[in-house]
Amino acid sequence: MYLSLTSWSFPALTLEETAAISRIIGIGALDISTKGRPGLDKAQLLDDPRAAAERVAALEVKVPNFYHHFGDSLADRNLALPGTIDANQRDLEKVLTFADAAGIATIFFLPGIVNPGQSRSQATGVAAESIRALLDVAKDFSAEICIEPIIRSFAESPAVVEELVDRTGIRLALDYSHFVCLGYTQEQIDLLCRHAAHIHLRQARMGKLQERFARGSINFPALFGTLRDAGYDGALAIEYVHQDFLNASSDDVMTETVTMRDCFNDWNAGGA
Repeated sequence: MYLSLTSWSFPALTLEETAAISRIIGIGALDISTKGRPGLDKAQLLDDPRAAAERVAALEVKVPNFYHHFGDSLADRNLALPGTIDANQRDLEKVLTFADAAGIATIFFLPGIVNPGQSRSQATGVAAESIRALLDVAKDFSAEICIEPIIRSFAESPAVVEELVDRTGIRLALDYSHFVCLGYTQEQIDLLCRHAAHIHLRQARMGKLQERFARGSINFPALFGTLRDAGYDGALAIEYVHQDFLNASSDDVMTETVTMRDCFNDWNAGGA
């Protein structure tokens, strides 16, 4: 396992500046997306995937993961919305072409929401159909697709996530904070580690999606051990953010990032 930094943690910086920060603080890996100032231009990426890959290659950091948005909002072209499969498949083929050219191992997107007129069960069924179609596209590429279950999606409980994995075989970009803030225990979330293709790290507690490291309830040394025992050997992306979503805008992103870095490095050194 190794650390990465998420480019969207620093929305005021350019992509090249976030890569420089990753190098300076000794991480040397960066997750990228199309979000905000440090994000790639999505229209340009879809128009010329290989040119976008050339920009990534110039960053001089490892890029383990790309966060893709099919639509322009949480609801737009989400996976649980009927009628989106064809357009999402077309875009995914271009995104996978980009990822393979850039040497990016995983791509994640969100699972979808409970759309107007749907139940959670119906949203799960539509999303499962979408995911199977997207997996069919991905089978011809090296990069692996996965989903991140998040609060306010239809997949915000470990049980629903397990059902979705069972129905599709999709793997996860797993972030404990989305479950912890809803009241699930760490042991309940641990069961999802065997499905992980990518990991996000930030502290949280019940009722708060993002918390200062010292005030949160996630036991990160235990989490690292659970991942290792599950055979996970990929990136651990530190994802403190400065954004209005669920009041995640008041923390010192750099201080919390360095604190998480040190927590992992201290744990990792014990197994050396």
